[in-house]
Amino acid sequence: MSAPELSRPVKPRALPAEPLTIEANDAERAALAQRFGVTAIPALSATIDFATEDEAVLANGTLSATITQPCAVTREELSYAVEEPLALRFVPAGSLPEHAPDEEIELDSEDLDEIEYEGDSFDLGEAIAQTLALAIDPYREGPDADEARKKAGIVSDEDHAPSGPLAEALAGLKKDGQ
Repeated sequence: MSAPELSRPVKPRALPAEPLTIEANDAERAALAQRFGVTAIPALSATIDFATEDEAVLANGTLSATITQPCAVTREELSYAVEEPLALRFVPAGSLPEHAPDEEIELDSEDLDEIEYEGDSFDLGEAIAQTLALAIDPYREGPDADEARKKAGIVSDEDHAPSGPLAEALAGLKKDGQ
């Protein structure tokens, strides 16, 4: 496994008292853009506050980035801003309950961003990178997407109402149900 593109180890025993700001440099942003399949990441930063709860480290803050990628329809480059809240919970390895591979489990909102770590530090940078990956819209459309569809003769569901006996029967049922 290769090293993370944005590595920022944090030691739970030496958490900063003030909010920590992480700013990705040019090389880190270029490597992340390649990893996530976008043209560029011109800006990437995160501001994090830390707290502890039992053995867990809570990292809360905001991720800010600018993404450049091709439009899903026209393939023209477009840029957009991303602002994502961060709410991460870092826990020592082995502290999460074990589950059988086929066991169905229920997750609540606190369980979703729990990240286990080994040793005396966790990698906040990689957690930020993964949050950014989830915020990237792979089907982002630019301002000329609708015009390109029209020129290609592609109609959307809004432009084309279903017709025929079944559509008429469903429309009648919908009217009766209102």
